[in-house]
Amino acid sequence: MPNGLHRRLTIKTGKLRYIDPGKPRQNAFIESFNGSVRAELLNEEMFDSLDDARRKLALWRYDYNNVRPYSSLANQAPAEARRTLEQFEGSTPGALAKIDNQNHENQTRRFSS
Repeated sequence: MPNGLHRRLTIKTGKLRYIDPGKPRQNAFIESFNGSVRAELLNEEMFDSLDDARRKLALWRYDYNNVRPYSSLANQAPAEARRTLEQFEGSTPGALAKIDNQNHENQTRRFSS
């Protein structure tokens, strides 16, 4: 981690927490995501080039975030659940992370064509 970022995070939070070596279960969310990427994309696809890999990853990511329903989100896709929460933004200001939609959409469009 760059020293400047490490210093800022330490000042803001008081300390940094790392995942212990050999203990990936300390971050179950990323392990679940990594398992999905591995099972649904990496084990199923053959990549002809770096551009082909980027295109297939962009399509998979779009499906993962915009099409696939999740039981933890009342059987909604993450994008749909976000739109639902945005309707109630006044009751929980700042609850949603700010995203750069235009950049993401441009990347997805570029890789999927």
